[in-house]
Amino acid sequence: MKELLLKGLTFFQDQILKMNYLNLLIDKLLTALGLDTSTRWGGSLLFFFYDVIKITILLCFLIFVISYIQSYFPPERSKKIMGRFKGIWANCIAALLGTVTPFCSCSSIPLFMGFTSAGLPLGVTFSFLISSPMVDLGSLVLLMSIFGAKVAIVYVIVGLIIAVVGGSLIEHLHMEKYVESFILEAKAVDIASPNLTKKDRVVYAKSQMVSTFKKVFWYIIIGVGLGAVIHNWIPQSFVEAILGSDNPLGVVLATLVGIPMYADIFGTIPIAEALLAKGAMLGTVLSFMMAVTTLSLPSMIMLRKAIKPKLLALFIAICTISIILIGYLFNLFQFLFI
Repeated sequence: MKELLLKGLTFFQDQILKMNYLNLLIDKLLTALGLDTSTRWGGSLLFFFYDVIKITILLCFLIFVISYIQSYFPPERSKKIMGRFKGIWANCIAALLGTVTPFCSCSSIPLFMGFTSAGLPLGVTFSFLISSPMVDLGSLVLLMSIFGAKVAIVYVIVGLIIAVVGGSLIEHLHMEKYVESFILEAKAVDIASPNLTKKDRVVYAKSQMVSTFKKVFWYIIIGVGLGAVIHNWIPQSFVEAILGSDNPLGVVLATLVGIPMYADIFGTIPIAEALLAKGAMLGTVLSFMMAVTTLSLPSMIMLRKAIKPKLLALFIAICTISIILIGYLFNLFQFLFI
């Protein structure tokens, strides 16, 4: 029974998530067209087409499923759920709710503003703001497709811990005076959510799938393109020298490089996959992903409209330090995951 279960899990990992059959199929098609996939150009095309198609299939499926689930948690209902809890439990619930809401930080910020205007504790809303772009159900499945179940599950757990600890610290420091006045003075509009039928939810999920895919498609193309270049054109020795175990500042460098960028989890995973294959440390790669998805420059500019510089600086500092510490922790225990 145990052996059968193990075979089933292996099949699910290799054929459903990683889609190894798709890689073989594209390899055969490119070979039939006269391309040698063992060369740099052929290998780059194989990497590009395989990852774009795989991520697109998984992405569309996941967005549809997550959006269907999300239809049960509109902002009004989420606000009511979070309002029932106090203390650290409220931070935990906010972080968990962040896993079924928007896929990037820029789309999370308007919800953060709404929750803050509605009178929810500031630390609770920050727990939501941190977890929403960093950790979602989609990232769990996509990370499993690349790095395996252990890495994906630990990544999500760590992301939730950062969200809870970061929000709790902001709450403890009583930073409410550093929220812009128009947010605090806004009157909350509590409109009862309409009773959606299953058909309505399917229509909503489909529209969200199409809308989100259009938004992230070019990030996928760019991300996979960069991944293909790293995977086939950049020497392994170069990546190992900068992001490998011999560079003690690799995690810091990856985090600082990731902050100015703007992408979501779907665009960063192909880059992370290629870096890891070239010898970058696991924690270093994950720090890069977390920095890109949580602290992108456009989202920080948008967040500045809602909070004052001191609170923004504290938020960035908490996330940056946490991401760096987590990176070193993953590097230290990499042997347990890979």
